[in-house]
Amino acid sequence: MSVERLRILRELADRGTVASVAEALSMTPSAVSQQLKVLAREAGVALLEPDGRRVRLTDAGHALVVRADEVLAAMDRAAAEMALYRGASHGRVRVAMFPSGAALLLPRVLTLLAESRVDIAASDVDAPPSEVSGLLADYDVVLTHRDEHAPSVAGPRVHSEPLLREPIDIVVSPGHRLAGRESVTAEELTDETWLSERGGFPVDDVLRTIATVTGVQPRITQRLNDFRVIEELVAANHGIALMPRYSVFHPHLAILRLSGVRAGRIYDLTTRPHTTHRPAIATVLSAFHTAATEVAAAINSRVGPTTAASAHADEDVAPR
Repeated sequence: MSVERLRILRELADRGTVASVAEALSMTPSAVSQQLKVLAREAGVALLEPDGRRVRLTDAGHALVVRADEVLAAMDRAAAEMALYRGASHGRVRVAMFPSGAALLLPRVLTLLAESRVDIAASDVDAPPSEVSGLLADYDVVLTHRDEHAPSVAGPRVHSEPLLREPIDIVVSPGHRLAGRESVTAEELTDETWLSERGGFPVDDVLRTIATVTGVQPRITQRLNDFRVIEELVAANHGIALMPRYSVFHPHLAILRLSGVRAGRIYDLTTRPHTTHRPAIATVLSAFHTAATEVAAAINSRVGPTTAASAHADEDVAPR
């Protein structure tokens, strides 16, 4: 079976449509379809079946995609090793990160990689964990986040490594009735007006957990994924919010721990299986783990989490 045709099959598994594969590979849709037909003849089994106006992978097609991942990863490793013999750099690694995670970790990662022969191309991508598999079509490493009660995104075609845990707290304005407290129960929040993220993200998952505990659906007036905007709205008394503790920087907000509900988000590093053996990707993953260790150590050395200025400390935060 042709390696390049295996690559086209993998692209179809990642992107979902022949048209999107054609665009990604600078081919025509008819050329993509033709190459997939040839691959099916090489494999001796049907790899695709009709799905309305589109096509989808058969069970054999899904199985072959998993093997294609292995073959293409081996080819990439071989190319990287030959590059080292030529004295070239380890290579370029494309990394996608959710914005608040990038703000916390990327500066340290870039510092750690400054003396290496790895070129990292970083992008901020605000996507829920459900989209990780698709993102790995365009990126070598994806830093994602999930509610700590949610399952890992790891699967046959996604390798996932937990990086660290970040608590999620309640933030209120300085004049709010709860502002002087260190903690609050879910039951004390049933009459509040909320500002939240869009669905599918960890903060919204925690809010749904609060609704389950109290039996009361929260009154959400705005859904925004920019924590800076949420901070300003909370400070202006337009509602309260759940926020990851190390994303709170407004100097006047009060932070309260949520009592009775373990609330946090897990940072996960994801790649395609078998790619972790590529020297450049292994170097980047190692840099992220070192950065997470340094961040956790810096956070755990601080005390007194009651305001945004002093809240960046929690013994629950730990890498790996």
